[in-house]
This record gives sequence, C-alpha cells and structure tokens, in this order.
Amino acid sequence: MPFVTDDPNMLDDWLVVGPASGLPRTARLLGETLHLHSDADGTPHALLGNDALTVQSCYGFLWVCPSGRPARPLFAFPEYDEAGRRIVDCGGLGVAVSGLRVIENFLDMAHFPFVHPDYLGKVPHTEVAKYNVEVDAATDEIWATDCRFWQPRASAAHDTGSEVFYKYRVMQPFSAMLYKSSHRPDRLDAIGLFLQPLDDEHVIAHTLLAYFDDVSTDAELIAFQHTIFGQDKPILENHAFKRMPLEGRAETPTRGDTTSVTYRRWLRERGMRFGTARAAA
Repeated sequence: MPFVTDDPNMLDDWLVVGPASGLPRTARLLGETLHLHSDADGTPHALLGNDALTVQSCYGFLWVCPSGRPARPLFAFPEYDEAGRRIVDCGGLGVAVSGLRVIENFLDMAHFPFVHPDYLGKVPHTEVAKYNVEVDAATDEIWATDCRFWQPRASAAHDTGSEVFYKYRVMQPFSAMLYKSSHRPDRLDAIGLFLQPLDDEHVIAHTLLAYFDDVSTDAELIAFQHTIFGQDKPILENHAFKRMPLEGRAETPTRGDTTSVTYRRWLRERGMRFGTARAAA
C-alpha cells in the first residue's frame, strides 16, 4: 500500500472521503489522491491509480477501507433514518492538526466558557459536573453519559440559557457523535463528526446533523456549526504538539478530562500510531 502509514487502525477501518454526492471528483486520503465516481445505478467506485479500493456509501458520505480488509463493519447511526429528524450536512472544513486532537477537542466540555463564550458556555459557569465514561465491551465504543453543562445558546434554535444534557460516543479513532438536549423533552439531537485524514497533521472535518428542529433554516444550522468550529480551529492549530502525545506526561489532565483520558488509553490499547507523537519520533 502506498499510503503514508502502515497503521492497521487506519488501513483496516472505514475512513470518510467526503459526501456521496458530487461525483466524479478526487479526494485526498492518507497522503494519496483517490478518484471517485459512480455507475449509472449509483454504485460508487474509488480508484488509487489503477487499483480499485473497497468503498461504500452510507449516511450521505463515501467511506473507503484502504486495505480492503475492514476489521469491523461501519458503525451504526440509527438516528440518520429516524422519522422527524432534519439531516443537514454542514460541509467539510480543513484543520492543520492531528485528527486525534480534533476528536479530543470535540469531547471536551471544559473549554466551552473560554473558547465559545455566549454560545456553549459563559463565565462563571465553568465547572464540569461529574459524569460517567465506559468502553462498551460489545462494540468497543467509548460512551460518556450523564454529562451536563449550562449554556447561553446551545444551538441555532436556542436564544436563552439552560442546562444542556449531553452524551458523547467515539466509534472510531477519527469518528465521534454528540447527543444533546433537543426541543423534544424525551429526545436528543445528534451531531456526527467524521474526519477525513489527509496525513498525520491535516484533516477535513465533516459535520452531520440529525436534529429535531422545525424552526431554523439549513443555512442557520450550518452557520451556527461553522461559528463554533471557527472558534475551535485556531486553538487546535496552535497546539505545541501537532500530533497527539499518548505516552509520558507532556500534558496533564484535570478532573473534567475523564473522556479524554479514556480516549487516549483506548488509543494506546489499540496500538495507535497514525497522528500520534510516537509516529513523529
């Protein structure tokens, strides 16, 4: 394989390469340029030079397994097909940092009041309440539950502050979900973050919404997500370490970083090399 890594965590998994629409086109993945097209019946194809790669269309995106030997099926996302939800593709945004950093930032509630003031948090509401984190034995997915945080404006449809309830889910090293309070008291909105790894230090972040929102326009939902991501981007790109340190004490966690600590341990146990500081050594 000519890709920039031999890490099976990347080669033997399903990696997003952008939306399933807009074919034919090219896409960058793991240092290489893929050529994407579809047959008249809509069947997608991905070529690296003259070599056909294993590809599937799911959740409105194309997913490629670089080795052709996926270690597991693509994760389940039942909310995508659930009646009453708005499905909105917020587009792909480039970030010059390891994708592992982007996922870890997505899992972090402690930065809300400082990076997203008047949106996802506000001083003096800075405490991260105790929550639960576990790795599901059946799926090997990380779940953080019973999360809550006071937010001035939790989404495009909110204009007043409230305590917002969250659940986080990490399905793959480069894919995660956030479930949060919606306008329906018994249901949660869902946000998918799917990262397309260009190389160890560059990704395209694709965000997909599955919302219960009959008020906001698609443009308003997308603009809100872009505002939040635009606040995160310079912080991510100015990390002292572009790649994720998994060993030693280069970075010290706090009590609110339980999900991050679990994520890093989960990556170590998988033998993750791509996008880590170890890979740069």
